[in-house]
Amino acid sequence: MSATSGETVALLQRVPVFSALGQEELTRVAEVAVPRRFGTGEVVFREGDESDTCYIVRVGRARAVREHSDGRSITLANFGPGDIFGELAMFDNERRSATVEAMESTEAIALLGGDMRRLLRQHPDISVKLLSALGRRLRETNERLARQSFQTVQSRVAGVLLQLVTAAQAEGRGHGDVLITSRQADLAQLAGSSRESASRFLAVLERAGVITQGRGKLTVHDPEALTRYVY
Repeated sequence: MSATSGETVALLQRVPVFSALGQEELTRVAEVAVPRRFGTGEVVFREGDESDTCYIVRVGRARAVREHSDGRSITLANFGPGDIFGELAMFDNERRSATVEAMESTEAIALLGGDMRRLLRQHPDISVKLLSALGRRLRETNERLARQSFQTVQSRVAGVLLQLVTAAQAEGRGHGDVLITSRQADLAQLAGSSRESASRFLAVLERAGVITQGRGKLTVHDPEALTRYVY
């Protein structure tokens, strides 16, 4: 079922990039939003494609990956409800820097670059607020990368697990045991570590009763315990 205008405005309010916009401004953005659906494993766009649309996840999950010439792929980020990706398409039509694919049946709203640029020309105040929000997001990303450069593998993996737990809880997947449907390789890539190093630390967490591992998934029993590994 497609989202109503009110539901789209409510979704936009959850997105940090649009958090500075007022109700009337959010309504203007919602008016140009287009509903989209993607099946499990379906590619939203590929690395190298022309950048003409950004997306906000309403239901489901997607991930961004980079592919190497030798066939390997690296997971760069996971997206859940309220997350935005491809947002630079609102300002230019540069080529996509990564491939995004749906990890499960996913509903999103699409904001076409042409529609957004036309809206931004008509309402310069929206442009200023969006640019400010994007600048803030870039600073936060730089700070996160700087912190990671001084963290141990254990700290980075625990931090990634905490982020995934927080995202799962935001989707209503419980506050006790939390199921994380990510492979060891994906967790290692998100944490910027080797799979072997991440696997050794996950085994430590499992022995401590913090997590239980399964095939392509793990369950976090004690999210609070993860914070002791993050600094």
